[in-house]
Amino acid sequence: MTRAKRALLIQRMRRVAVHAGSHTLCLPVAISCLFPLGWMISSSLKTQQTVFTDFSVIPMPAHLENYVLAWTKGRFGVYFLNSLGYTAAIVFGVLALSSLAAYAFSRFSFKGSNLLHTLLLSTMLVPVPGAFVALYLLLNQLGLIDQGSGQFLPRLGYLLPQINGGVPFGIFILKPFFDAIPKELEESAKVDGCGVLGVFWHIMLPLATPALAVVALSTTLAAWNEFLLAYLVFSRHELMPLQRGLLAFQGAHLTDYPLLMAGMVITVLPVVLIYLVMQRYIIQGITAGALKG
Repeated sequence: MTRAKRALLIQRMRRVAVHAGSHTLCLPVAISCLFPLGWMISSSLKTQQTVFTDFSVIPMPAHLENYVLAWTKGRFGVYFLNSLGYTAAIVFGVLALSSLAAYAFSRFSFKGSNLLHTLLLSTMLVPVPGAFVALYLLLNQLGLIDQGSGQFLPRLGYLLPQINGGVPFGIFILKPFFDAIPKELEESAKVDGCGVLGVFWHIMLPLATPALAVVALSTTLAAWNEFLLAYLVFSRHELMPLQRGLLAFQGAHLTDYPLLMAGMVITVLPVVLIYLVMQRYIIQGITAGALKG
């Protein structure tokens, strides 16, 4: 065996050893993360009598009626639709406002733009619970807290703070993309008759699709999992999102473990599926943003 082939073989063996070692270290971590989810799904398919005695992964028979009861009796159908509507509205609001603001900071020079950009990004340093006392007082004075009459204002009180909180992150992700787009493309579009909004819609947004995907997915995960603000704002079941509804459901069915686990699966599974399907877009967007920055 020549020296070159021996060196190549040693390099390959080292690479295999490194991969095997990393997989060996990651496997227990993956199991520890997946075990609670698997146990939750398995428990949701059992009965109250067998939940602590049947240790099978997939019980036979599987009691799917737990999900039907959680969806109807536990009002998870209402909670699910509420979360779906809230999340869609928040994602739309964050994408619309952050993309317009990032485009303005990237392409237009105006007095105080750098200061305003810095102030907006600095709000990400403030922990969310740290602002809840002032936020609650403000929402209460504006009548945006659920007080048993009307549905529009409490919903608005839940949506606006989350949109406001997501815009700085959107600007942080989107502005480097807009900065990296050649200005010659804009000039060509303007020659063809596009105005400012036309350039933004037809040129900037399509080229910033990876960054938009990152902002949309991050905002979706945050909005779907939000609990503290919903706990402060909502008191009626017909307005609650899934996370807030799960707490109310748990208080009423604390000892009915299969039904409680079914409700938790309904709450958790959609966001897990979304992340598994769309995770490559998150990685691509963050990587592209890092390279552009």
